[in-house]
Amino acid sequence: MSRFLSSRFSAMIPYNTSGDKSPSDDLIRLNTNENPFEPSPKAIEYAHTASLGLNFYGDPECELLTRKLAEFLNVQSNEIIFGNGSDEILNFIFTGFCENGAIFPDITYSFYAILAEFHGISFKTIPLDENFRIEPSDYFAPNARTIIFANPNAPTGLFLESSEIERIISHNPESLIIIDEAYADFSGKTCVELIHKYENLAVIRTFSKSRSLAGARLGFCVANENLIQDLRTIKNSIAPYNINSMTQAAGIGAIEDEDYTRENVRTILQTREFVREELVKLGFEVLDSNTNFLFTKHARISGQKIYEELLRRKILIRHFSKPARISDFNRITIGTREQMQLMLENLREIIGGAC
Repeated sequence: MSRFLSSRFSAMIPYNTSGDKSPSDDLIRLNTNENPFEPSPKAIEYAHTASLGLNFYGDPECELLTRKLAEFLNVQSNEIIFGNGSDEILNFIFTGFCENGAIFPDITYSFYAILAEFHGISFKTIPLDENFRIEPSDYFAPNARTIIFANPNAPTGLFLESSEIERIISHNPESLIIIDEAYADFSGKTCVELIHKYENLAVIRTFSKSRSLAGARLGFCVANENLIQDLRTIKNSIAPYNINSMTQAAGIGAIEDEDYTRENVRTILQTREFVREELVKLGFEVLDSNTNFLFTKHARISGQKIYEELLRRKILIRHFSKPARISDFNRITIGTREQMQLMLENLREIIGGAC
């Protein structure tokens, strides 16, 4: 740390993006919920074509991409804004809408707490219930704080129905409600249509998971035009050219190649159910999943032990040591069928050796 760093950042713990410190390139990485399939052929083709014009700035308003997505989602272009990944959208929201504080679950995407700390925003975490679910009534306390949660949630993979989300919205008319739908394409459900019913709702989505564009960094927010205009003001004050031209082109290609996305999602869901059934046979408790990952723990072997043993075999999953109530759980990304079969074979060896 240099002597020039502002004191308020000196004790800050950043978001862990390393995944694992191992330099090995031959790891099977099942820890970051990436899509195992390549981007769509159209996304690759369009991005390549756009690369020939990289001497020019990309469109700061993403007009063509916005029109394509608006048509796909059945919303208006002025109800969408794009970010450099959904994390940038989250940063815009914490920058502009959390002056009175933020509320989110105690077990959820850890970036929410980091952003709150970064911006000096007070926040409150609400415990998930004994089944790791969000209880809507826990959020019935109107106080103008911004409420944010992932749906399906991460790392649990559990889903809250739109009717339950409406209960939270209706009990908090003075609060902005942010629904982070990073994994919505795997659940097949969304509350995007509710933005026309509630002016205090914003829905965040990403191209990283279902559309295989994690490396391109493309996320977006859907909300009423006034909220989007506010976000656009923040965006243009911080990063006016935040989406590069290759990413915009890849996004257009992915939207036009929706059949490719749906087929990959279908394959991932089939593989997920195969893995879930096999894990149960091996003595694992597996939470219901509406995502491209499974949240699971073994009846006899600690989550830390399973994580370490798989890593020793060059298979990387995600272990959570905090909070304590999930310290025996691991999150396993659904990769290819071959990757998952190899992981299961290794788990059988680990469990057999522990008996």
